[in-house]
Amino acid sequence: MDQKKTGRFLKELRSEKGLTQEQLSEILGVSNRSISRWENGVNMPDFDLVIELANYYQISIEELLDGERKENMIDKKTEETLLKVADYSNQEKMVLSKRLNLLFILGVIAFILYMFLDIRGLASVEIYENIANFALGLVFGILLTGVLYTSRYMSRIRAFKMRLLHRSIQN
Repeated sequence: MDQKKTGRFLKELRSEKGLTQEQLSEILGVSNRSISRWENGVNMPDFDLVIELANYYQISIEELLDGERKENMIDKKTEETLLKVADYSNQEKMVLSKRLNLLFILGVIAFILYMFLDIRGLASVEIYENIANFALGLVFGILLTGVLYTSRYMSRIRAFKMRLLHRSIQN
């Protein structure tokens, strides 16, 4: 896929409709800077926006991604499958986002607890020392988990976990 070619095609489609980048950005709910980046081939729209653009311009997803009009269009069944994949991908992103938000909220609460104990001078008192250490450890663990979740290593960890689970099921 040639991003520059696709970008030129997107610009051509927008011009055919007689729209400015700002008008199209309002229709799609994105910034006009995003539209500019797509049209200059700097980056591509998210997959759900590719589908929305294809529907808006009344072309197939394949045509949009290839950056040219084609005679034989993608069949409706394939397009429906792609829509389902996009919906599933968006749902997965939402679940991950909610998990990360809850995790970070818990981390903030633990950090506030630690800071409260430390500022009051209770972090070194024997009764509260374990609570302070636990809160600080929890903050560190959550930060580490957040870094792993937002990095490319999480997919490797998940694949390793699935291999381990698959082995234990077979045994």
